[in-house]
Amino acid sequence: MHKPDREQGIAKSALALMTECDVPATPDNFELFYAYASGEAPAVAQVMGNLIAARTPLTAEMLLDLRLRCLSSARAARAMDAVGSGVNEIIGNVLGKLEAAGQQTTDYKNVLTAASGAMGAAAPADLQALVNGLLAATREMEQRAKSLEGELQKSSAQVHELRSKLDNVRKESLTDPLTGIANRKAFDDAVRQAMTRSEGENVTLLLCDIDHFKKFNDSWGHQTGDQVLRLVAHCLAENVKGRDTAARYGGEEFAVLLRGTALEAATRVAEQIRETVETKKLVKKSTGDVLGTITISIGVAQFGPGEGIETVVARADACLYGAKQNGRNLVINQNDSRIARLESSAA
Repeated sequence: MHKPDREQGIAKSALALMTECDVPATPDNFELFYAYASGEAPAVAQVMGNLIAARTPLTAEMLLDLRLRCLSSARAARAMDAVGSGVNEIIGNVLGKLEAAGQQTTDYKNVLTAASGAMGAAAPADLQALVNGLLAATREMEQRAKSLEGELQKSSAQVHELRSKLDNVRKESLTDPLTGIANRKAFDDAVRQAMTRSEGENVTLLLCDIDHFKKFNDSWGHQTGDQVLRLVAHCLAENVKGRDTAARYGGEEFAVLLRGTALEAATRVAEQIRETVETKKLVKKSTGDVLGTITISIGVAQFGPGEGIETVVARADACLYGAKQNGRNLVINQNDSRIARLESSAA
């Protein structure tokens, strides 16, 4: 089968499967189903194959998680392979040119040695011919040296360009494509770095969830939902600094890791974020209509001595749940008395 025919067949299969699974035909979803239908992304094939076989409803959150976990890393791997191949090709070319230059240098030395020996026994009439030969060999060597210098400069520029591409790939692999802030992988990396913090450094986690996000999606569509996610991400980004990390944690949930910030100060940061989000109005771009006000709930927990991320996330998540249960648009930290009341009522 010709490549265009094969690609067309894969595209048709992907669209048919999207219809069968009742999945909206968005470009992002099509990319995911195309990767599944083509079999070119083993991770996607395995996870989606199991979900489809079990007739599990594929929600927007599940599809987003699959794209972030499987496709982003696959794209980064392909790009890094391409950059690696480019670097290897350039290195091969440079080594070939240096080897040729070494041989040319040896040949030139042999010419000089031969001429030096010939001069001692040459008749005066033959000296001019020897000198002319040496001048010609020297000029040729100079041209070769200039050519090699130009080739090496060109190779250096190519390596610099490839390094820039590699740096861009790395940044893209750590960035959430929808919101432009750090993704879950970047957040996990930041947590690992925080775990090696010096003794006495405070580290605090904020877990943030958009209130009534499903209602935005159901009422105004996924494009408006994406607009909400971008707006909240922008509010988080403008309220963190330095070594702090604001990341999309999954779906409509965000996480902020604050380095050098204790619980009370982190709670104030969380309040700033909540208030910033609350002041924003969601406007439909096509009509200018105000669709509503966005609010978020935030749970705040501080890392204790020797605590792992799972423990702190569970505590922050409990605080976030407490904020939801107490009316939303609220910040609650681990020392809040309302958490104790929720735990006692659940017992």
